[in-house]
Amino acid sequence: MRSSPKSKLSHDAIKAWRVSLSIFILFLVFGLFFLWGYKLLSPESDFLSTWTLIAITAILVVITGFGIFFIPEVRWRRWFYEVDKHEVDLQSGIFIITRTLVPIKRVQHVDTRQGPILRSYNLADVTISTAATTHRIPALNEEVADQVRDQISKFARLAEEDV
Repeated sequence: MRSSPKSKLSHDAIKAWRVSLSIFILFLVFGLFFLWGYKLLSPESDFLSTWTLIAITAILVVITGFGIFFIPEVRWRRWFYEVDKHEVDLQSGIFIITRTLVPIKRVQHVDTRQGPILRSYNLADVTISTAATTHRIPALNEEVADQVRDQISKFARLAEEDV
C-alpha cells in the first residue's frame, strides 16, 4: 500500500486563494447592495422581505469569515502531491478527501498557468492533461512549477519509449 504523497503547495497559496475569494465575495456584496437598494427604494414591493435580506446578509458575513480566514488555510494543509516515474499522486479536499493517481504513460501534455493573482505571488498552476481529463496542482512557486512540469514531461517521454 502506498503512503500519502509528501510534497506541499507553496504557503503563498493561502494568500492567493484569499485574494481570489475576496474578489468573488466582492461581487456578491455588490449584488446584496443592489437588493438592499431596491428594497429601500421600493418598500411596498413584495420581491424580498426585510427579514430575508437580513438573513442573506448574515449568511454572507459568515461565509466571508469562513471563506477568507479558515477555508484557504485548511485547503492548503490538505493538499499534497508527489511525482514519480510511474504516476502523479494528488490528494486534496477539506471534508471529502480525494486521492487521484494519474499514470505517467497516460499523460498527453503538461502546462503551467498563471493568472494575475498567482503572478503577483510568483505562483503557477501545473495542469496535467490525459485523454480523459485534466488534473491540476495549484499554486506552486514558479520555479517549482517549472521543475514539476519538466519532470512529468520527462517521465511521460520515457514511458512512451518503454511502450
